[in-house]
Amino acid sequence: MKNLDRNRRVLSCVKRAVATGVACVTMAAAAHAEKIVISNWDGYMPADLLENFTAATGIEAELSLHGTNEEIMGKVVAGGGKGYDVLFVSSPFAEALNNLGLAAQIDHSKVPNMANLYPEAMQLAHDPGNTYSVPYAWGTTGLCYRSDMMEAPTSWSDLLSPSDDLKGKVTMLSTDRWLMGAAALAMGKSLNDTSQETLDAARDMLVSAKQSLLSYDDTTFYQKVVSGEATMVHAWDGWCNYGIAENADIKYVIPEEGTDLWVDTIVITSASENAEAAHAFVDYVLGEETGVWVASNILYKTPNQKAMDALDAGLLESFPNMAMQPADMIKYEQLRDLGDGQKAFARTVTEIMAAQ
Repeated sequence: MKNLDRNRRVLSCVKRAVATGVACVTMAAAAHAEKIVISNWDGYMPADLLENFTAATGIEAELSLHGTNEEIMGKVVAGGGKGYDVLFVSSPFAEALNNLGLAAQIDHSKVPNMANLYPEAMQLAHDPGNTYSVPYAWGTTGLCYRSDMMEAPTSWSDLLSPSDDLKGKVTMLSTDRWLMGAAALAMGKSLNDTSQETLDAARDMLVSAKQSLLSYDDTTFYQKVVSGEATMVHAWDGWCNYGIAENADIKYVIPEEGTDLWVDTIVITSASENAEAAHAFVDYVLGEETGVWVASNILYKTPNQKAMDALDAGLLESFPNMAMQPADMIKYEQLRDLGDGQKAFARTVTEIMAAQ
């Protein structure tokens, strides 16, 4: 009975492919694939995506949620990747997975929707040519502020050494790479510099900046700007858009010293026993419809050119940072896997957080 059900799903899949043009994996692969397990952040893809994927391909899919990159990284490393087929992780973690042999090579012939990506999305520093990861969303980090309460900030120093009227009215991200990134950019250093001299200088700068903060905040900072509790916050561009959606006086700016290019990616685990089905899922996610959903609902830019071209012009007018061009985005440095430098980097962050 089970095999009969599988055969029916495969036949249904083939019929739909003929009728709609939706890609379908081979009958043998669909029949073999009991289920693939995907780990992603909560709310980071359409609620009905897995249901629709199964309807289109006949492949069962299960969603497992992770709260942070570090959480899923710990689980995957501990288990050698077993139990997971597809992971949504930020690019430094995708790079680390590849360096540990836990990321499978992407077979581009099985992901025809890769053609929907901007050319620049194939030139990312952490994985040129998208050999082991596929970009899902990307953006920048900057300053999100109330334009009706202050002049437009121009420098990271406006956050790290705020004027007297802003002291106690600014927040910073505490996630280690972005916390340290603000100092690195202010000093004109690489975001991936782990030399002791640079780490010590960043520590001193951030311990000093701590005295002027309202708080560290990685989740509710945009709400603080909306309410006026904070006047300016350290923010990822998409999260600032959540504030802009509630108050048009909120603006986003990239400081003159620059920013990071953050990229959230999709990785197939090397331990996956359903690589064919996992590729089919990646291809499905790279379809125009999913990309439009990401941009319209999460308010993040997507590397999917076909999706971005399909967006309503009014969306880009309401959220100007979403109109940033890929050619301008890739000029900025990406966060990279720090390798052996991670321990010293993490120790420095611990010292900053512990300082009074």
